[in-house]
Amino acid sequence: MSAQRRTDLLARYPALKRLLLSRAVQPVPMLATLAFFALAVLAGLFGTPAGSRNFGIIFVWIVWWALLILLLVPLTGRLWCAICPIPAPGEWLQRRGIIRRTGGKLRTLGWRWPRRLKNMWLQNFGFLGIAIFSTVILTRPRVSAWVLLGLVLLGVALSLLYEKRVFCKYVCPVGGFIGLYSMLAPLELRVRDPQVCASHTSKDCVTGNEHGYGCPWLIYPGGLRRNIDCGLCTECLKTCPRDNITLNLRPAGSDLLAAQEGRLDEAYKGFIMLGCALLYSVVLLGPWGWLKDWANLERLPYWALYALGFLAFNLAILPGLFWLAAAIAHRLSSGKSSLRRLFVDYSYALVPFGLAAWIAFSLGFVLINGSYALAVLSDPFGWGWDLFGTAGVPWTPLWPDLIPFLQVGVLMPGLLFAVWIAYQVARRHSDTLPQAGRAMLPVTGFLLAVTLVFLRLYLG
Repeated sequence: MSAQRRTDLLARYPALKRLLLSRAVQPVPMLATLAFFALAVLAGLFGTPAGSRNFGIIFVWIVWWALLILLLVPLTGRLWCAICPIPAPGEWLQRRGIIRRTGGKLRTLGWRWPRRLKNMWLQNFGFLGIAIFSTVILTRPRVSAWVLLGLVLLGVALSLLYEKRVFCKYVCPVGGFIGLYSMLAPLELRVRDPQVCASHTSKDCVTGNEHGYGCPWLIYPGGLRRNIDCGLCTECLKTCPRDNITLNLRPAGSDLLAAQEGRLDEAYKGFIMLGCALLYSVVLLGPWGWLKDWANLERLPYWALYALGFLAFNLAILPGLFWLAAAIAHRLSSGKSSLRRLFVDYSYALVPFGLAAWIAFSLGFVLINGSYALAVLSDPFGWGWDLFGTAGVPWTPLWPDLIPFLQVGVLMPGLLFAVWIAYQVARRHSDTLPQAGRAMLPVTGFLLAVTLVFLRLYLG
């Protein structure tokens, strides 16, 4: 996308720039989310075992999830990563401070992250590991609390051993899918002029200075081309002596075609996210109670069958069907690109479609169960409190008759966006427009087939 189609928000709104230059702009929201996180863990460990009455279940997996998937990720990309409480204790231990910029080196052994793991594979498998147990995590407060606490402890351990935020960049299962879907967001952090960065030798945005730390995400902002790599912490904005860092408003989905940087690990993240959205819709919203029992670890042998099927669908069946579509597209295209390259590049069409699928699923889940939040707000531990006078509010599904139509209204734009991305990829790998039109058909057929499955689930 051209620079002319972007709006420099910091140049247009100087007050926003002054706010982001403050050292308190990130730690203060992190302290607030950390307090929220601590309450969720304590409620999970010591509160009622009834998930519908426990703050740890309702406010993490319904309220927070709704804010994340329905608003934050589609509109702001990785903004949540900037205020997430999970890496906060480890990062503050590294820096020996919370708000004030402390001098000296970071308190860490400074190990370098293994080159072979500088990708999304750990995040992919971490998300799948949590997803397999999702029904248990979403219904059993104590399990949920230990998972959340475990993520914090892992973040602290990695912060003490490795440089900066390797947990966020290479390990965090939530950060992986936020990064993938952040490529759709209309908000980006970029440099104004790459030549200014190239001529600036001290690279304060990487090494840090008295105004801030070097990029915690281990990137060079001058080469930043995609949201997937940036956690929006704004340290580079604070440290840049050339005033060359800004926030832009840009067309949604700009990163998907901005550069030919497709990777197999990112492709599999797209398959895993789409596959999980489909399977969650089947298990949690479908009429098959026996399947929900299997997923809920009612009996270990049945759960093992469920887990094997879950993994097979996400890692083999769904990617295999897409590989078949890419192979047919390869035969219909010019043949100047390898099948592997086509498979990876076409997979980015799953980014808008996958996010639409997750929004559609979340609408059904949140609107049905969201009213639990009012009662839990007054009685977070389920101990009979009534702090705000809402403990007696009954469970009331919101707009149950409209939910299927809302879900269809989300899926259709996601499908159209995905088909458009597939066509753009086909054009890049074809010699003529008619050839591109033919080459995109198999991938379009795959997208339509998956859409029909979702529609069958939501509309009956």
